[in-house]
Amino acid sequence: MKVFRSILVIAASVSALAPAQPRPPAQPRPTAQQQSFLQKLSAAAIERTHHQVRYDPGYQAIAYPGGDVPAEAGVCTDEVIRAYRALGIDLQKEVHEDMAANFSAYPSKTIWRLEHPDSNIDHHRVPNLMVFFHRKGEVLPITNRAAEYHPGDLMTWNLGHGLTHIGMVVDQRAVLTGRPMIVHNIGEGPKMEDVLFDWKITGHYRYFGPEKPGEAAQPGRRTP
Repeated sequence: MKVFRSILVIAASVSALAPAQPRPPAQPRPTAQQQSFLQKLSAAAIERTHHQVRYDPGYQAIAYPGGDVPAEAGVCTDEVIRAYRALGIDLQKEVHEDMAANFSAYPSKTIWRLEHPDSNIDHHRVPNLMVFFHRKGEVLPITNRAAEYHPGDLMTWNLGHGLTHIGMVVDQRAVLTGRPMIVHNIGEGPKMEDVLFDWKITGHYRYFGPEKPGEAAQPGRRTP
């Protein structure tokens, strides 16, 4: 519990959450190609549970693009970032580019009093990722039905005290409850746990990566 208490003090997120969003419409079933992508993403997230990572939310200057904090350090967002990196998608770059073009859409000024994007830290902040996935991904319903959460889905939560958290649904189920497992880091490194409904869910998303030039918008993908 000591580690968990420390996360409440030094968590990467702060008291204000991303703006409330309207309930999204029902989403079409993913295509075969999208299903394959989500399975690979789930596998990449599970692979992260084999790494030793200390919880370290300290600010660090990192390279751009493709920058990362030391492999043995990270926070909850790093598990999502590193899973996507395993599939060749750089959330640091994607978030930074969207924030540079649409800074007022993000909560950085409201929460952190920033006047411009910061590629060192922006993608490590849960409220920023919530806005990014809402803008660039699919926004899925939040329900109390475990069957509506699928491998590769991205989840955000309110831990209480205004602190936010992020993790990923994977293709393993809890033996006792049958609920889909979550890969996340809440202070003790990346773990796969039955925590889907342990906190208030604030976001449910899918993100398939940036659109390629000439690519038609994916069903359900929001555009700015």
